[in-house]
Amino acid sequence: MFLLFGFGLKRKSLGAGHTRTCQRCHNTTQWARMQQYKQFSVFFIPLARWKRTEFEECGICGAAVYA
Repeated sequence: MFLLFGFGLKRKSLGAGHTRTCQRCHNTTQWARMQQYKQFSVFFIPLARWKRTEFEECGICGAAVYA
């Protein structure tokens, strides 16, 4: 029997965020709103998602600000 499963961290874009000055790279840009969660899937079908967090991410350096 062959069983294909996966477990990992997934990210999903929620659209545009606020315009901010990054504390890390000191650039002023529009940040992206993101959602991150852990996921378990079997045969590429997601069965369970948990530990969901939403945050905004700098488009230049990738620094994150959690809500």
